[in-house]
Amino acid sequence: MKVFNERDYFTTLKFIFIKAAYDFDHNAVIKIRHSLNGGIYGEIDRDVKVTEDDIAQIKGRMREIINEDIPINKVTMPICDLEKQDCFAHRPDVMGLIENSDWLDLRIYEMGGFYDYFHNGIYSSTGHINLFDLVPYNGGFILKYPFKTDPHRIPMGTDHPKLAKVFHESSEWGDILEVEDVGKLNEKVRTGEVYELIRVNEALHHKKLAIIASEIADKENIKLVTIAGPSSSGKTTFTKRLAIHLRVNGLKPVVISLDNYYRGRKYVPLDKHGEKDFEALEALDLELLNSQLTDLIAGKSVEIPRYNFHSGERESIGKKVKIPEKGVLLIEGIHGLNDALTKHLDKNLKFKIYISCLTTLNIDDHNRIPSSEVRKLRRIVRDSLSRGTGAEGTLAMWSSVRRGEQNNIFPFQEEADAIFDSNLVYELGILKKYALKELEKIEVTSIFFEEASRLIKFISYFKDIGDDCVPDDSILKEFIGGSYFYKY
Repeated sequence: MKVFNERDYFTTLKFIFIKAAYDFDHNAVIKIRHSLNGGIYGEIDRDVKVTEDDIAQIKGRMREIINEDIPINKVTMPICDLEKQDCFAHRPDVMGLIENSDWLDLRIYEMGGFYDYFHNGIYSSTGHINLFDLVPYNGGFILKYPFKTDPHRIPMGTDHPKLAKVFHESSEWGDILEVEDVGKLNEKVRTGEVYELIRVNEALHHKKLAIIASEIADKENIKLVTIAGPSSSGKTTFTKRLAIHLRVNGLKPVVISLDNYYRGRKYVPLDKHGEKDFEALEALDLELLNSQLTDLIAGKSVEIPRYNFHSGERESIGKKVKIPEKGVLLIEGIHGLNDALTKHLDKNLKFKIYISCLTTLNIDDHNRIPSSEVRKLRRIVRDSLSRGTGAEGTLAMWSSVRRGEQNNIFPFQEEADAIFDSNLVYELGILKKYALKELEKIEVTSIFFEEASRLIKFISYFKDIGDDCVPDDSILKEFIGGSYFYKY
């Protein structure tokens, strides 16, 4: 068995699945969508509805392909020959990418006379795949495979109906924006339609914010709103924009930062690697937090502590706060979905919001861009502009950031009362020039050179978009600078 590489393993499995689905129905259109329930969700568009029996037949064909141990070959093929291949005959997504991109590095692979293009690497034969599952889900399918954290088993996966609903909403937004892949976005850039696209996309964000704010206002018992999400989700901008929408609904929001409740650097618990875990729930003074929240909700005035990140200690003099009539508390922090954060407060008083970049454009129907990649690029750009940290520094800490998300955020995402997808379909065209500037500084001798090269490759598919039309209250401005809400 080849040394396990999760990205290459999935690409190989995906190729096998697509070939099996093509064998099942030559005219079917396969669309690989997003992460869901411990796997990757996708859809098979064909003349008749896909049934559970159809999925079972495709799964059986996948096993046959794996058992045959068919060689997978990288091939060089002119575009004119690519268009003649039967398996590309119904691929307007690939042709649109070719026609509307300034730069491409198409990796064409062949398996038993079947061809496809993949952005990532791939194994040399189908026999390298030994674990997978294919299950029907909500009219589509979920393709499951082992993760690098445990390469010897398929993750169990928990049903996430709230996330599935957000993904459906995102699909509807894609229909409104008429952009579902890089080729379509690049076409909008080429024709000059991208500036209207930006305005419509931002308007959709405001519409969703207005819905969430109205839902909070309609529940007169809500006194505390917690906002949580992984790194580079846009939590700060979202919270401040939500505060404005709440004011429109007649409420008076008071924003409190969880950072001020850090116990102090010397009290921070250690993780399993013996390093200080600043993202652990125990790093916060939960007793003080709950005591002050209880007093605030009771109408009392409290002095919010102030944490000094330079000294690593809380300061004795903080800020006095009192909730006004029709007031509501807003708290932003990674533990906002975990009821243990506010364990002394009645659940009926709380409204929890999960925010993340949950969806992204596909490169094409078969090549998705994981949302974590977009957040990584957001973080690289923001770190370089606001903290003077180079891309290498951000990449070095990214695995630790991801571990914190897996432990403290993702297990609680279905606990949210509302979910906000902070993705903007046009954003990689904006982030491109900022990210390339930093990624290209990473030298070939760096352990992060391969990762930087991979990121440079896929972001280069996007046409540049000028950032002059990005509104100053956009979540994107939190990362590229010029935000009304987020000052560097």
